[in-house]
Amino acid sequence: MFGQVVADVDVADVLLRRFGLVDPSLLGTRVETAPGLRVDSPAAGLAALETDILSRGYLLGPGLYRHASGMDVERLTGFGQALLARLDAVVGADVAHLPLFRSFPLGIPADMGALYVDRVFALLLQEPEQPCVLCGEVDLVHAVAPCAHLACGRCWEAEAYTGCPICHARIDTDRPFLTPPAQDAPVGPAPRRAIVLELADQPGPLLDRALGRLLARRTPLSAAEFGDLDVLLGVLGTDDLGWLPAEIPVRTTRAAVLARLSRHPRFPELLAQHVDTATDLLRLLYVMQGGDPGLVRPPTRRHSPSHALRRAVLARLNDLPASDLVADLHRHRGAWIRLAEHLHPAERAHRHPLAAAAFAALRGSVLTPELAATAAAHPDAFTVTDGRLVGVRPNSRVEKAVRSGDTARATALLAGRPGDLLRRTVALAMRTDDPGTLLAAVHDAVPAVSPGVLIATLGAVRAATRPAGDRLYFPRGGTARLWTAPDTRPRLPAPLGDDLERAIVAELLHRAAALPAVDVALVDEGLADLVAPFAERTASDTLVALPRGSAQPLPDGDTIRLFLHWTEPAGVRVDLDLSVSFYYEGGEFAGQCDYTGLRFGDTAAVHSGDLTSAPAPLGASEFVDLDLRALRDAGVRYATMVVFSFNDVPFEDMTDAFAGLMIAPSAGHFDPRAVEQRFDLTGNARIATPIVLDLEDGELRWVDATLSSRGHGHAVSGYVNPLGQLSIAFDRYFGAGRRVSLWELACLHAAARAGTVRVRRRDGGVSDYRRSGGETIGEFAARLTGLGPTDTPGEASPPSFVAVVRGDVEVAAGGQAYALYPHALDATKLVTAADLLADLGPRPAGTA
Repeated sequence: MFGQVVADVDVADVLLRRFGLVDPSLLGTRVETAPGLRVDSPAAGLAALETDILSRGYLLGPGLYRHASGMDVERLTGFGQALLARLDAVVGADVAHLPLFRSFPLGIPADMGALYVDRVFALLLQEPEQPCVLCGEVDLVHAVAPCAHLACGRCWEAEAYTGCPICHARIDTDRPFLTPPAQDAPVGPAPRRAIVLELADQPGPLLDRALGRLLARRTPLSAAEFGDLDVLLGVLGTDDLGWLPAEIPVRTTRAAVLARLSRHPRFPELLAQHVDTATDLLRLLYVMQGGDPGLVRPPTRRHSPSHALRRAVLARLNDLPASDLVADLHRHRGAWIRLAEHLHPAERAHRHPLAAAAFAALRGSVLTPELAATAAAHPDAFTVTDGRLVGVRPNSRVEKAVRSGDTARATALLAGRPGDLLRRTVALAMRTDDPGTLLAAVHDAVPAVSPGVLIATLGAVRAATRPAGDRLYFPRGGTARLWTAPDTRPRLPAPLGDDLERAIVAELLHRAAALPAVDVALVDEGLADLVAPFAERTASDTLVALPRGSAQPLPDGDTIRLFLHWTEPAGVRVDLDLSVSFYYEGGEFAGQCDYTGLRFGDTAAVHSGDLTSAPAPLGASEFVDLDLRALRDAGVRYATMVVFSFNDVPFEDMTDAFAGLMIAPSAGHFDPRAVEQRFDLTGNARIATPIVLDLEDGELRWVDATLSSRGHGHAVSGYVNPLGQLSIAFDRYFGAGRRVSLWELACLHAAARAGTVRVRRRDGGVSDYRRSGGETIGEFAARLTGLGPTDTPGEASPPSFVAVVRGDVEVAAGGQAYALYPHALDATKLVTAADLLADLGPRPAGTA
């Protein structure tokens, strides 16, 4: 499809991030005189390239090594510098990381009160051309640029500032107080996230497959995947639509694709083929005006669509079933009323009478003869109240039935909308006095429901059946705000909960069995720590793709370094703050490490200092070092990483903003080799809570959430209770298995598809499972998932289906593999966790 790949660094990034592949023709070259890969011989250049790649946490594969070995010195220099620049951008090493206190983690003031008094004293009393008010020395006081605060070089140089010692704003790079420390090249082994970089010999088929998987995905794409989709569609263009499939299952993906095709001559035909609800058109219009296809973030710009687009949209609205059209418009009433100002449906009422009537009902317009005629033709969609046209909304009938306790009628009304029925299954099950009817409706509905809704419902059923714990709410918001509350609902009867669970699991197994069979599957017990992907549409763009709620063992070593970097837009001062909040076992607040206190427990946590501005080109960086052993000795169980926008500027307004953590850094302030996770700070949010460390269980829990905020001056002190509740509830909720794990998802695939299933145990051992003659697929899946009795080990052969934590295994030809840390796995065989779920999409109509 792609033919010769266009030389575009964005495509190079897709290959690098998704597959660990490098296409030298896409990187360009950058030959610089600065220290880098300028060497005298190809052999020395290759050795230097391997060392530099390792210092970023990557490994050089044999194919890429052979390709580079054929370059002369000049080409190798340019290729190496371009590749290292791309790797730096991936891990966050492409920017300067200069904390406020240059000597960090040493020399950090312990008495913040005394430091504050000195700062205020100097601010209020220091005069130019006068002795220093702190030490009395003359000729050492000068104005710091650009803030112009007066500072004594002797008094403040002791702390080796890289920002103004009075206001902590970033200062000009050519002025005193800013002499960057030497950054030694890090050495040592690669981290566990290390990926072997290989040569992208023929990237076209891989890009074809990447696009095909994104378009065929039956679960929503993450923000990073939408970025990849945009790059791939940009490469293709719109001249030839041979790449466009007959069906794009996910509506948000569909909207992004159709927005690209809005000027194509076949656009009205494409709308008829791919749009079957008014909400689909709303998603499309949102995307075209800079909004979110999930309809959470409104458009950033509003403008009148072209006449052709307006005609196409109104014509498609007019062709939709009347009752569905009216219901969909009311579901997003405010958005449609605003868009109607640009669509002008009343002006084309003679061509699109149904669309005009639906918008009139949205406003409750006075009945006219034309509207009356349309309403009379569609009595299921319109009614008249007090001389005004009103739309009939099916959801209102469902809500009325639920409120009146008539769950049988609510179930019947939802029977035609399988996804809505599954989403409401637990609520209906808790109220029903006829569980048999509900169970029958669920059995009928599950074949048509997306896999994401099925596993979400399965988790909800388990949470409502098992003993009550905490509930976590995951709203659809673009900033992924969530909150927690005790689960005070009555428990579902165990028999009904078990029946509902069996119905959903049986459907997922049935779908898995329809996938290509394999002789041997390999699954990793460690996948039980990972959550099957959900709410990925709001997930952050990360270096390691951990599904929200997942945990990983804390690596060996006692030191973890958290980092934050941001650059403010021109003319806007932005003060982000990296903070850590500490809690004891029972949730009691133990303290914090932030700009108000740069130390916790002497050296248990040490902050690098509070920078209060981040102008380009340096931006600003903050760090916190955590001594895990000292924190445990202090009785701390939970350490919650938080990023605050102190002056209430949303993350999405930054020029760039990212954070992450390093494991046992060994060089300078920022050690690329030690970066364990890096993630972007995005969205209309001011408080991010990405990570919770459980020091007792030795786990890192990926939270990837934001807190609601108001006002100005955000800091730990204002959010002690919400942060504590969130940290503990999140850990207990996911630790109790209230969501389907990636282990269970992998076992469903393996049990339904493989003759032999090998399980790699946490201790490194391997167990074999084979389905016996009298064992159903469901029984075999339950035995495998529960790590029940094993079978006699068989002859070892490469597996064709692999789901593991670390990709240090051989995969059979034509097989597929998921690995949290891919390592050296063949890129052509890699799939994502979302792919494993999406492969369990609904069966085509008419199949058994």
